[in-house]
Amino acid sequence: MKLSSHVPVETTDPVNAQILAVSEDQLSGFQPDPLGEIARQTGLPVAVVIERIRAMLEAGIIRRVRQTLLATNLADGALCAWQVPLEKTEAAFDFLFQKDPISGHVVIRSTDTATAGSNYRLWTTLKVPQGYSLARHAAHLAKRIGAEHFRLMPAQRLFALGVGHVRRRGMEPGSRADELAEAVEVRVAQLDELEWRVLTALKREFAPEELKSDLWTDRAAEAGVTLDEFQRIASSLDQRGIIGRFSTFLEHVKTLSSGERVTRFNALFHWAVPPGREIDAGREVGRHHIMTHAYWREGGPEFHDVNVMGVAHGTDKELVLAHKAAIDRHLAEAGIEVRYTNVFWGGKSEIKPSEISPLAYADWCRSEGIDPESMRD
Repeated sequence: MKLSSHVPVETTDPVNAQILAVSEDQLSGFQPDPLGEIARQTGLPVAVVIERIRAMLEAGIIRRVRQTLLATNLADGALCAWQVPLEKTEAAFDFLFQKDPISGHVVIRSTDTATAGSNYRLWTTLKVPQGYSLARHAAHLAKRIGAEHFRLMPAQRLFALGVGHVRRRGMEPGSRADELAEAVEVRVAQLDELEWRVLTALKREFAPEELKSDLWTDRAAEAGVTLDEFQRIASSLDQRGIIGRFSTFLEHVKTLSSGERVTRFNALFHWAVPPGREIDAGREVGRHHIMTHAYWREGGPEFHDVNVMGVAHGTDKELVLAHKAAIDRHLAEAGIEVRYTNVFWGGKSEIKPSEISPLAYADWCRSEGIDPESMRD
């Protein structure tokens, strides 16, 4: 049953803003009681937290509530830029979003001026389950969507990962942490069958009616284990660097049912720094609070050999560019040469979690008329 319409769902509502400032990206790792932790950090009753998150989810303000994973440590993944003929771009976008379970974030991007890589307008994240080949999957997709070329850019290091759109509102350009960002190494962990069962139940999105104080009891039953065993395995996976954060994801691209736009501009920043300075530069970029993502990725000659990338969002384009300029100045002050830089602006965009289950991937291969064994490493 839906909640009554009197419950405020706007992100600007003071109580909702208070909740979202925590629930978007401040609950790191596995939380035995995530909704209770939001209540503790906000000072609100847990019943209010549950009521508001349910209402925002039902209204489409929040697009999903789930325990995220550090999928870079669970599956081979990469950012992929596709060069697709203009007349095929929309159909390619739709296929990758609707039909490819491995594509996550699907975005059409553009630059303000024609420059290196401007003809790569379609961008996706890709993650293939363990044992399967990312390159083979991308080659298959290229044929399906009519791509002329593609560039896979796996993450070498991770420097920032946390969305927090509400928390970043009004942030001043140049705002940054006192300490350098951590350079997180990407390592794919091996899981046994029981761990996969728990992980599958853990990561599934929550429906509004599932949001309650004893959040994990039903998920433990789904995995066929006791609640204590479920939490023990989840905590173990967290210690192994597999668990991301518990998060309420806002619909940040489209106009909300409340008439709001959470963000208007999604900017992918590119920097080319001298080989050997990638980690130094990434740790400086990642300490800036505006950055929702920051990685060391190799763009290659298609993108003027950029090697540090990051994403920032905002409602004003000039303010987003002011944040970029502040980061550029900071890199110069840190003695890091930037040989080339660019901004790729996000347009049409859809987001879904990549499917990292080997069984689900094998089923998809068969639906495409592919022998799953032919897609292995």
